[in-house]
Amino acid sequence: MQIYTIAGLIILAAGIHASFQLSVSMLTLMSGHSLGRRAGRARVLRLSMAFTLGVMTMIALSLSWLALVVQNIFVGGIPLIVWNVLSGLMAGLGVVIWAFYYRHGAAGTVLWLPRGFASYISDRARKTRGSNEAFGLGLVSVITEWVFCIAPLALAATLLVQLTPPLQLAGLIAYTLIASLPLLVIMLLIHSGYSLGRIQRWRERNKRFLQFAAGSLLIVLGGYLYTMMVLATTTVVGDAS
Repeated sequence: MQIYTIAGLIILAAGIHASFQLSVSMLTLMSGHSLGRRAGRARVLRLSMAFTLGVMTMIALSLSWLALVVQNIFVGGIPLIVWNVLSGLMAGLGVVIWAFYYRHGAAGTVLWLPRGFASYISDRARKTRGSNEAFGLGLVSVITEWVFCIAPLALAATLLVQLTPPLQLAGLIAYTLIASLPLLVIMLLIHSGYSLGRIQRWRERNKRFLQFAAGSLLIVLGGYLYTMMVLATTTVVGDAS
């Protein structure tokens, strides 16, 4: 696979990861309650920065760990079965996101989280007052959404191991920054005095679009992988024999 193709797929996978909304919801909830307590914007910014750093740290650790696993298991190259599994995982998860990422609750359309856990997360976000707590909350938000972000992370890890070490590091940094981009933007908007209510209204208006886009991109990506990495390889092997 060409380097530019690998780079494009890593960027696309990171963009899909960025569309997941749990970390964004937790950041806006935490920031909103901090502002509601009349905390200074400098303190709110510190909490937001700590939370975002926690998210970025866990994304980087998750991707690094998956890449290490792939590299140690498939020493002689990525076998065809891995591309089969990845393409199926992408397509299947895309359908799941279409169907289940949001659900209708008493408070309207809410994320997929079980009610008890959602209440716990909301309570922790309300009570967060220190940077260490915010950092830990950022770590937890990524772990909680692993069930969805595992697909783009696994694809990016499989692609990274095919690069040289300097390019692997560049790919890791690029993925982490792109996947965290919504948080970075929201953090900057809050710091610049942008109304948190306007940010929340924008999310409410566009949540279904983001859900549809993430699911659709996963399905398209799964189809691309199956066509280019499975069918094309099978055809070449068949012609050679």
